[in-house]
Amino acid sequence: MKHIIGKSLLAAGLAAGMAGAAHATQGVTDDEIVIGSNGDLSGVFAAFNVGAIKAAQMVFDEVNEAGGIHGRKIRFVVEDHGYQVPKAVQNFNKLINSDKAFAMLLNLGTPHNIAGFPLMEAKEVANVSPLTSARQMLEGDITYKYAGFSSYYDQLRSGVKFLAEDKGAQNVCAMYIPSDFGLEIQMGAKDETEALGLTWADESTHKPDEQDFVGTIQKLKASGCDIIATALTVRQTIVAFGTAKKLGWTDVTFIGSSAAFNTAVAKVPGGVTEGFYASAGWVDFEARMDVPEVKEWAEAFEAYAGTPADTAAQLGYGAAKTMVMALEAAGKDLTSESFRTAMEGVQFQDVVNDVPVDVGADHQGGELIVISKIDGGQWVEVARVDPTQSQ
Repeated sequence: MKHIIGKSLLAAGLAAGMAGAAHATQGVTDDEIVIGSNGDLSGVFAAFNVGAIKAAQMVFDEVNEAGGIHGRKIRFVVEDHGYQVPKAVQNFNKLINSDKAFAMLLNLGTPHNIAGFPLMEAKEVANVSPLTSARQMLEGDITYKYAGFSSYYDQLRSGVKFLAEDKGAQNVCAMYIPSDFGLEIQMGAKDETEALGLTWADESTHKPDEQDFVGTIQKLKASGCDIIATALTVRQTIVAFGTAKKLGWTDVTFIGSSAAFNTAVAKVPGGVTEGFYASAGWVDFEARMDVPEVKEWAEAFEAYAGTPADTAAQLGYGAAKTMVMALEAAGKDLTSESFRTAMEGVQFQDVVNDVPVDVGADHQGGELIVISKIDGGQWVEVARVDPTQSQ
């Protein structure tokens, strides 16, 4: 009898151990997958984050209502760091070590993501489609890093080249926040200026909360700037460009990166931002509402969120769709390794963002560079560069 009981206990123990091993992956249970997000819902870049979270949640809700992914529902846990790095680190600790997130999605901010990389990598937590286009998102060991679109650096190089050719510009300048975010944009603009044999005429650095740019604009005007590359917050972008107009400086061209390519910048009342350029990694949806899938998505988002679709919603949709495709392809036995294999196989045409996505072994989703200009209160594409066609 003891022998039989012993065998039964041993079998039960082995079964429990096997079950535990099958679900040893952090954030994955029989009926749930935990996805985390650490972004700016209340700070200077909230315009890029609030709609993104709503759009991603809409996608996840649709997936959950349809039965989930291989029987598992997605639980989306979101934290707000208000664009403060210390708070971001605190949030990463909670999401990774307390909430046990399997993967992260739409983490906003260059320095914020960089600060979180050691925490994510230690637990094999993938960082998918962060809301930053900094090259640092794919530097070093990229095992758990996946970028959504082209880099700030490449965007500004292409943007400066386009404007130099289109407008015959000679003197290039920059206004930027001197963080990892701003320095990359400044570097891209400066490197292209030197490559074209143009003059790097001047530059100015700014704190994220700075709002008075009169002195800076006067200084840059005196330096003869033809092009000003910007790496500022959403509101700063609007104020800086508007200040130049108020001071009567109209023969200068401002261009931002994807960090300035936002609906809020285009929709400023009174046409304050008319004529502003941005070089980004996707195409604004508003001018493509004649595309049935784009129109259907925008209307569905507004019905779901109670607010019109915007740039952030575009980004959230594309990121969540990428995540879902990879989770499905990873199969029932979801691990960090099976997810990586699945992510590297993700390839589709993102119609809402109008970008071909092919994650591949380099973990770079989209490579397209789109240069747009604000015209009539919306972003209008004026040029595009597809690096994959020039290889």
